[in-house]
Amino acid sequence: MAQSLRCTGCVPPGFVIVETADSSLAVQITVRSAAAFSPCPVCGEHSFRMHSRYQRLLFDLPLSGRNVRLHLQARRFHCDVPTCRRRIFAERFDPDVLKPWARRTARLDDPVYHLGLALGGRPAARLGKRLMVPITKDTPLRAMLRHNPPVFPPPSTIGIDDWAWWRNQRYRTLICDLDRHRTIALLPNREPATTEEWLSDQQQVAIVARDRSGAYPQAILKALPHAIQVADRWHLMENASHAFLDAVRKSMRQIRVAIGAATVDPTLLTAAEHIQYEGYLRREETNGVILALAIRAAQACAHQGWVTPLPETLLFREPINAQRPPLTPGEQSNPIFFYFEENPCRRGLPDRRAERSRWKPPSLNSPTTFTQG
Repeated sequence: MAQSLRCTGCVPPGFVIVETADSSLAVQITVRSAAAFSPCPVCGEHSFRMHSRYQRLLFDLPLSGRNVRLHLQARRFHCDVPTCRRRIFAERFDPDVLKPWARRTARLDDPVYHLGLALGGRPAARLGKRLMVPITKDTPLRAMLRHNPPVFPPPSTIGIDDWAWWRNQRYRTLICDLDRHRTIALLPNREPATTEEWLSDQQQVAIVARDRSGAYPQAILKALPHAIQVADRWHLMENASHAFLDAVRKSMRQIRVAIGAATVDPTLLTAAEHIQYEGYLRREETNGVILALAIRAAQACAHQGWVTPLPETLLFREPINAQRPPLTPGEQSNPIFFYFEENPCRRGLPDRRAERSRWKPPSLNSPTTFTQG
């Protein structure tokens, strides 16, 4: 007796077909989950309260010589458990059907794994294209690593150091196997209690290389009292280099006088030092011009009988605003106003910018700038 083809048999168990679309290249099937709830991945409690929906594109076993693409209408749920740290989560499926973050169904991932196990990378990719399973040369290798994760012997020599997830805000702990030169653990913080808890399960560790901070030695001493603590080579060289450069930098003037090289010879500088030297010359030239202007301003103020902190203000003043409105007659006779105009409220001068609409910047070379009337 002939049996009709059921569409539900074309999709993995646990899914319901919403819509189908057939083309010459692929079969598009829109599916959704048949369950009304989903367990929270953190606490495991079932949640019925849906938050939103989103689309997931999955690849399934070929059908009649054509690729099958599943458009999954996945859902997000609220976790209503007060003690759970996950508030919103994406629905989970049976691992034998679809794993989290997977792009292929489990029944398609199994042939990919066996192709890689039998043929390797490139041969498996070539055969997969003939079997209507489009994969790259790296896909079978990743599938083999997921199915058979490598097992490493317990480490005997480890290195512990902190690393910045967000500089000056959030730090974590990195633990490496120094014999194999591989990272074996990433701890969520750099607290001694977290490090001590991880080290308590690694009693075979005999040597621990660390920096010279005070947090890790306490944790190592409590968890591994028999282990030997050593300062790693990188931190020793870094600390010694920093101390040496700091001492040389503080005594550079005396060193140059002692070796008779008080004057810098540009021909002996490297490319980086030459750039720094050019910046130094530009700063010195700018400071000389500002100092000359300050001296002229001080002499003009002394000639008029004014006592002002004008020279010091000129040395550290900000650039004058070229779009400044015109001055009032009283302000035109006060040269200090030209330099205090950038922040009149801080210097105790009235803010009348709204009353003035046009202004022509005065020239410091003009002798009328520092005269009254």
